[in-house]
Amino acid sequence: MSNPSSDDEPPLDPAAARMIAKVRWLMLISGITTMVAITAVIGVIGYRVFKSEGSAAAVDMTALLPKGARIVATAVAEDRIAVTVDVGGGIEIRTFDIKSLKPTGRLRFATEP
Repeated sequence: MSNPSSDDEPPLDPAAARMIAKVRWLMLISGITTMVAITAVIGVIGYRVFKSEGSAAAVDMTALLPKGARIVATAVAEDRIAVTVDVGGGIEIRTFDIKSLKPTGRLRFATEP
């Protein structure tokens, strides 16, 4: 078997040479763009992994409810936990900080007299 050498090939006409140069240029731009995109994605993933505040240490907490009260619903919104409590026929919403579990507010609902 013999390998054909490049000397055996006829030279390309100028239009074909320009087309091959354009294709090479587009391949180079495409390759660089792909590498930049992959680098950006890996950078964002790395940033999220190392910049995350981490999981908070497990905190045991007991919230005391008035006698006869019952929890109707719970919800999480951004950095707050909302607990809806039925206290003796009145509805109350208590909010807690999600990281420290400290109370941040209480909203009582009452009927008009």
